[in-house]
Amino acid sequence: MVSRIKAHPTRYAKSGGVHVAYQKFGRGNLNLVVVPGWISNLDCVWDHPASVTWMERLGEYPNVILFDKRGTGLSDRGQGMPGMDERRDDIRAVMDHAGIDDAALFGLSEGGTLATLFAASHPD
Repeated sequence: MVSRIKAHPTRYAKSGGVHVAYQKFGRGNLNLVVVPGWISNLDCVWDHPASVTWMERLGEYPNVILFDKRGTGLSDRGQGMPGMDERRDDIRAVMDHAGIDDAALFGLSEGGTLATLFAASHPD
């Protein structure tokens, strides 16, 4: 199967001394930030037909923002193990860099806890 979506340009948001890699795609008026689980790699998402199909469908309605958490994928490694507050701040940095004021959050696996923390910290 050949992807109908090519990998989107990877951009980098600066957060607490590291660069957090993200991609933005879709064609909607709403925004959806996908908070990854344990590990992710933006390059690999577009190499797997099932992932491409899912991303194509997901991007039909909202603008989708995918990112690699610090220490994974294309994002910088940083020093030591990042805490939840640092990871929460990374979401805000990605949203700011992407020009997004508000968004729905979709947390995958352990990303669900991080998405909940972000939502509780940014209720508006």
